[in-house]
Amino acid sequence: MLATESALTPRVTASASAHGLQVLSSEPAVSFSGAPTTRFTLALPSAPASTPVKTLQLELSDAYDLDNPAYIEHLDTFLKDTARRLLNPIPAAILTLGGIPLTYSGFAWPFHESTAGADTSVVHGQVTLAAPNPDGSANPLLAKIAAAMTVTFREFVKAPEQPFAESFILNAVRKTLDQGQLELVKSGNRQPVPVTTRYFSPWRKIFIFNYTTEPQRRDFLAAKAFWFSSVHGGNAPIWLADPQDAQYLNATPADLRASIAALANEGLVTLAEDAEFAIPTPALAARAPEFQAHLTEALAFIKPTFNEDMRHGHTNM
Repeated sequence: MLATESALTPRVTASASAHGLQVLSSEPAVSFSGAPTTRFTLALPSAPASTPVKTLQLELSDAYDLDNPAYIEHLDTFLKDTARRLLNPIPAAILTLGGIPLTYSGFAWPFHESTAGADTSVVHGQVTLAAPNPDGSANPLLAKIAAAMTVTFREFVKAPEQPFAESFILNAVRKTLDQGQLELVKSGNRQPVPVTTRYFSPWRKIFIFNYTTEPQRRDFLAAKAFWFSSVHGGNAPIWLADPQDAQYLNATPADLRASIAALANEGLVTLAEDAEFAIPTPALAARAPEFQAHLTEALAFIKPTFNEDMRHGHTNM
């Protein structure tokens, strides 16, 4: 048994319980660099026995300092948000501004130092396209990720741990797709996701990935509700005021709540008892051709036409 398990497990379990979570398991593990970690599987204790248990992962190194107020604060925020994401039909789901629905998995925390000679800290993971094929089967397209945090950017991150970094890493992945610099493929090597100071304002002390208008935020939330509730979630309530999305959109949760209310006024969603959650209506489902067209356009944008030309022998090199 690794020492980190006995040191972290009781306190993480207590903190998880305080946020309405259950620790299904806590297992000793090893990071990419060989340091001991503990991997926690988190779930909601109130899930009906007849339904599959939805889970999310938390992995902490033995260096995670639970006597440091900043570490406690970030862990509490992470657990609070995790509890709400586990209420979603698909907890580990994100959407790009271009309209690409993704699930994420396999992120190995904490960061490790690059083994390629670069002065960067790296975390590995994977995103998978969450839009089904026309016949309803799962789409095999994915991207294996190597998100690399530069040494300058690292100065703005208090700890290279999941509660401090997961949101901005997933948002950097989304931003890289928005820029057409990440490809979804059936297999392949890890693709770089640079995480640089262009994503952080040292004066405002915030991460910045996009500048969006209210109509853009409304369209984004409509697409999120469509893909992750109408298509995949049986029209179950979905959390549309996620702070991770707010960071990605350079908005506040209050901005997102205003956009949710606007969608409800348009008849596209029905507010749940908790008004940060919404249920898509048939009117939203009827916009399926629009959301599919945005996805098709976004996937065409990220497809490297230069590589396709070379594949068919069309090159002037």
